[in-house]
Amino acid sequence: MLVRRIPPAPSPMLVEVFELLSRRGFRIASAVAEERVVQPERLAVEHDLFVLKSHTELSLSLASVFDTLGARILNPYRSCATTQDKIVAARRLNAAGVPVPRSWVTGELELLSELLGEISLIAKPHRGHRGSGIAVIRTKAELRSLATTDTPFLIQEYIEGEGEDLKVYVVGEQVFAVRKPFSATSFSKPGRSVSVTADVKEIALAAGRVLGLGLYGLDLVESSQGPVVVDVNYFPGFKGVPDVAPLIADYIEDYAHGSNSLVLPDLDPEGYLVGIT
Repeated sequence: MLVRRIPPAPSPMLVEVFELLSRRGFRIASAVAEERVVQPERLAVEHDLFVLKSHTELSLSLASVFDTLGARILNPYRSCATTQDKIVAARRLNAAGVPVPRSWVTGELELLSELLGEISLIAKPHRGHRGSGIAVIRTKAELRSLATTDTPFLIQEYIEGEGEDLKVYVVGEQVFAVRKPFSATSFSKPGRSVSVTADVKEIALAAGRVLGLGLYGLDLVESSQGPVVVDVNYFPGFKGVPDVAPLIADYIEDYAHGSNSLVLPDLDPEGYLVGIT
């Protein structure tokens, strides 16, 4: 289940993954939800495994239908829907001790005005991705301009970094990292591969456990207090990670054969995650 790419060219990483799996005997079909006409009531589980490589609302809705019908999905639908909702994801990460910025939500954004005397804020559409709709807020005027939209936002403390993105990518238990200058289009650029520190690896794996993910990425800001997770994405592009396609193919193959499983952990009545160490 793929996302529509602009320009419309296949991801080289996915092309390699498909070729590897095909040579291993898998039969692969792919589709972009927005480019098909389907009747939800006629959908049926016709494949052993669905791989969700799209963050669009339509793809998530169709994945929910397949999940209801008992399909196996990688990453699992509940994990993807939870990760896509930044409000829910931030709460889960915080509950598991993963470092995230202080967060607020409200339907009246002007109620946050008092905070601007102490800190800067960043507003994120609660189901946004690829940086769309994000706004840094330093003044009350900027807060008022944001308040004209009906989009629910996750408001977080703006953490100053060192001017570069630290993108962390995970395949199962293997963790990789790349650095690149931040920009509105930086998601489309590969960056340069860097080593992964012990604390970044621990943070990355903890985030995957609490969100029930096996193929995922994180955006980290390296603050004066240490690394802070500012976003999590299920099945990103892994741009800049050398020789990653065989590892992803191995993970998908193992998952298809049942060697790997993923579970979105429950919360107990006090808001702590159950069964996570």
